[in-house]
Amino acid sequence: MTQTRTIDSLCDAYVDDYCALDPLTATSIGVAGHEHEMTDYSPAGFDAREALAREVVAAVEAATPVDDREAAAKDAFLERTRLEIALEDAGVNRSRMSVLWSPLHEIRGVFDLMPTEGEEAVAAIAARLEAVPAALEGLRVTLSDEARKGNVVAARQYAEVAEQVRRWTGQTGDAGDFYLGLVDRLEGGGDPAHLRALAGAASAATASFGLFLSDELEPQGKDKEGVGREVYALASRYFLGAEVDLDETYAWGWTELQRLSDLMHATADRILPGADVDAAVAHLDADPDRVVHGREAFRDWMQQLADRTIEEMAGVHFDIPDPIRRIECMLAPTNDGGIYYTGPSEDFERPGRMWWSVPDGIEDFHPWREVTTVYHEGVPGHHLQVAQTAYRQDTLNRWQRLMCWCSGHGEGWALYAERLMEELGFLDDPADLLGMLDGQSLRATRVIVDIGMHLELTIPEDNRLGAGGTAFHPGETWTPELGLEFMRLHCRMDDEFIQFEVKRYLGLPGQAPSYKVGERIWLEAREAVQQRQGDAFDLKAFHRAALDLGSLGLDPLRTALERL
Repeated sequence: MTQTRTIDSLCDAYVDDYCALDPLTATSIGVAGHEHEMTDYSPAGFDAREALAREVVAAVEAATPVDDREAAAKDAFLERTRLEIALEDAGVNRSRMSVLWSPLHEIRGVFDLMPTEGEEAVAAIAARLEAVPAALEGLRVTLSDEARKGNVVAARQYAEVAEQVRRWTGQTGDAGDFYLGLVDRLEGGGDPAHLRALAGAASAATASFGLFLSDELEPQGKDKEGVGREVYALASRYFLGAEVDLDETYAWGWTELQRLSDLMHATADRILPGADVDAAVAHLDADPDRVVHGREAFRDWMQQLADRTIEEMAGVHFDIPDPIRRIECMLAPTNDGGIYYTGPSEDFERPGRMWWSVPDGIEDFHPWREVTTVYHEGVPGHHLQVAQTAYRQDTLNRWQRLMCWCSGHGEGWALYAERLMEELGFLDDPADLLGMLDGQSLRATRVIVDIGMHLELTIPEDNRLGAGGTAFHPGETWTPELGLEFMRLHCRMDDEFIQFEVKRYLGLPGQAPSYKVGERIWLEAREAVQQRQGDAFDLKAFHRAALDLGSLGLDPLRTALERL
């Protein structure tokens, strides 16, 4: 007799019901049937999504899992969705606005995921373009309502997003008007004049929204950029899926950054005997054999490395089904900076994609810095994790496969994957290893700066992480200015990127540390399983079992791995 899998059924239905209320999420996670629709960002739209979440949480709480797999699904769903409701109760969800994450970014970003060839594709883009002004008006009402309740973010975030809007609409920067550029790329149908009119209206509405941010919300924004311990603790739980001791984690961040700094100095000596890290970096950047000229050439380099890595990993270190062996490396149509991954559609017609949003003026690229980035975004990082989860229709419900995402789990895995590639012998070139360690140093620095700025913590007296191994501002309290200075010391990247990083931390508390803290918890989980299994431990089998759980919070991950 077949047992009724009530929890799986509830989660499957939740995906359909949620996508009907949030068509942009449907496109993002690859659920077909909503391509012509736009998400309602008015208060009524938020109310409907919140009511659905509360209803399904109550139903899942009352259901009994039939086996360990469904127990893991229940734990994952309740942990994630309860936290989303908690963010609603705290006034965070509807008021969110930052340089990295907001409904405004969702509205613009969904067009990156939509096909641009054929009559059906053009019609879908036209329908969504037409809906942009109303969506932004609904969002304007929501943000205004929240501001009246006192739910606002730091003034700097409104100002910085308004500047992003000016770049998207072609008022500043080199990228031009995003929406007009979009319709110029369309192929296979539609009246060009009508499409340009729709694009113009979408662009005008976006520009107007930018003025709303700078003229109306920025003056109401908070002067103080740190959110404090209570709000930060909730945000940290949301991004990690685990509750951690923030003071212990802050102290660990200093220890971890010192460990990485020592490793970087040792690696620099391998590259150029007697050199410090800055000298080794300058030596590598000056090597004409270690530079790629032009954005398209760099995209091709990324694609070749991603494809080669999949071939070398498949069947040896990981089980990689055929549909997952395809990844596309893309140049994003915006110049905001940043690298990110978008998962495949449910039917894998749209493959997983690695995107690079190249800042204005950047035309030369140094692969030694980015080998580890390809591993992070591709295989064995996000692409293996996300695409394999989407593929597991036989063991995971649709919510687990398509909707569940926890930054600490996902970004922690991708950072663990970078470190794993050294363990497996793929970073034998000390230059590539230095690139990986530099990326790890960035993530450890994030732990210190993000927690330090938002909790206004004191810088340790005995630190040795200032210039030349001196103490960095011992005994002082963190400020954004000190955060920027510290980042410049420990992150060897373009200054525009470093400035964006600090703005990102201030606007999205708790997210940036989730990479390194997530990696820490992944390593602890692996060690716990290895200790329990002893000589029977098999690394490939551990990775398969862990990834087969799908995405979930890190506390539910630990619980599920204890069942292995």
